[in-house]
Amino acid sequence: MLFLLSLIASAAARLLARSRDEGSKDIEILVLRHQLKVLRRQVGPPRLRPVDRALLAVAARALPRDRWASLCVTPQTLLRWHRELVRRKWTYSSKRTGRPPMDPDIRELICRMARENPRWGCVRIQGELRGLGILVGATTIRSILRRSGLGPAPRRSGPSWSEFLRAQATGILACDLFTVETVFLKRLYVLFFIEIGTRRVHVTGATTNPDGAFVTQQARNLAFDRDDAMTPVRYLVRDRDQKFSRSFDEVFKTEGAKVILTPVRSPKANAFAERWVRTVRAELLDWTLVLGRRHLDRVLNTYVEHYNAHRPHRGLDLTAPNAPFLHPSAARTEDVRRRDVLSDLIHEYHAAAA
Repeated sequence: MLFLLSLIASAAARLLARSRDEGSKDIEILVLRHQLKVLRRQVGPPRLRPVDRALLAVAARALPRDRWASLCVTPQTLLRWHRELVRRKWTYSSKRTGRPPMDPDIRELICRMARENPRWGCVRIQGELRGLGILVGATTIRSILRRSGLGPAPRRSGPSWSEFLRAQATGILACDLFTVETVFLKRLYVLFFIEIGTRRVHVTGATTNPDGAFVTQQARNLAFDRDDAMTPVRYLVRDRDQKFSRSFDEVFKTEGAKVILTPVRSPKANAFAERWVRTVRAELLDWTLVLGRRHLDRVLNTYVEHYNAHRPHRGLDLTAPNAPFLHPSAARTEDVRRRDVLSDLIHEYHAAAA
């Protein structure tokens, strides 16, 4: 039966070939289609290159839809390829606009400072970078920290008394006492003075008995140390603690200063002194176990040296009280060196010497 069908098919093919040449082309196309069907049954889906896809997509537009069955892909695939060609035709390369990108080394240095100093905020890091000659805005630092998953440090705004005293800062001296509990639960008292205009801090030795004689002697020592100061003390701000005796006030009155007492239970009236106590506790005392009076004097003197000589202050345009006014040149990030203060508790960053 199959042999008979093959004879009939061959006879019909010869008749068509003899009648016209177009018939031979139709038979050839029929054979090629059949071969494609056989190949599809034997192999998997074809792996087409981008050039092949573009050629088939363009050729499919020239063929009627009823002829798409001869293609090796589905009509939906051809339409998708054509849409991609159109989309690429109308896509133009856009040039980057806006600010130039941040140097990766500077970005890494900002993240390094934030990781090594979790209590530093954006402005604090900005001041540290400015000391290295690297000028970066606080908003840029905040964006870099957020993208790096480093949250911002807590912020505290100054009170209204602080704003008033800042305008009258030159020649104003504030003082106060704060307590420190040692490891053996022994209470020590520390008297300190802060210059409002320069933010320079003077700390006296710790004592267990802060009586009138002690505070008066510390006032005399401060007056003796400030003999060479260019700005004389015009006002002394203190609270109404009974430890500040009349002789304590007389030391400053003889220097031509006027003693101003804060209102009762009004710590904001002595805002700069209260703020410094908060700072020294947050950066030093809350992270240190004090063994005794000598240990406390040693760590406080080291911290005050760092506070006056290196730590940037917002009220001083992110400079240190004792730092000279300079225009530092930008340091290369690979030359930035870290110096540890107080057994790796505080870090200072400096440019390596050439």
